[in-house]
Order: sequence, then C-alpha cells, then structure tokens
Amino acid sequence: MTVHLYTCRYQRFQPDMGSPVRTTVGYPRFTLPYELAGHARLISPTWAMVSISNEATYRGQYRQQLDAHGVDAVCGELHAIADQASDPRLVLLCFDDLSKPDGWCHRRMFADWWTELTGDDVPELAEPPIASLF
Repeated sequence: MTVHLYTCRYQRFQPDMGSPVRTTVGYPRFTLPYELAGHARLISPTWAMVSISNEATYRGQYRQQLDAHGVDAVCGELHAIADQASDPRLVLLCFDDLSKPDGWCHRRMFADWWTELTGDDVPELAEPPIASLF
C-alpha cells in the first residue's frame, strides 16, 4: 500500500480527509469528535522540545531527532498505522494554528524533512490562507 501523507491540526480535521494520526507527545486534553488511527511516535517531539519557543532552535533539535530515526524507520511506522487503519491517507495532527502570522509547528517541519528526503509532497489541509495585507 502506498501511503499518502497530509498535515492538519486536531481542531480542523474532518474524517473525509483520511485517517487521523497523533504526532504530539501529549494526547489532546479536549474531546475529539473522531477516533485516532494511531500515534506516530517517531515524529512526535519530546517533552523537552515542547518548551522551546525559538523556531530555529526547535527546528535544529527536531531535525536531529528525525535524522536519528531515519526515513526507513519513520516510513515503517507510518505504513503500520496505515495498514492498521486500512487507509493509505494519513493526516498527521498537532495543535498549532498555522493561520496565525509567524505560525510554525513540527508537523510542517516534518513535512519539509519528508519531502526533502523522499520527494513526496505533504500538503497541509484545512487551514485558510492568511489574508494579504495589500
């Protein structure tokens, strides 16, 4: 099965998008109106990373974590989740709202890393574009 990856935030996910996958170190503290298909532990940040507010510092540490696991291990974990869900469309979820100016999060850092190493695009779903100031 070929897995197709997407990213979104928990609050914007809709079941017709694919199978929702947790990529956060913590479970959402709010009730989800859908059941998660799995937890992608290899791409979830660590608890120590959660408190890092500097994007460049976070990006560096997160990149080291992803590189340490490697594409093959991450691919294996994602394929196992897709197989369990019987759905090749995995939507990687986190909490961050990217519609805010200067918004950033690990799900998009992962998407960049994945695309760089595999050539496969990982689109963001359901975030409205930021309105232009002009």
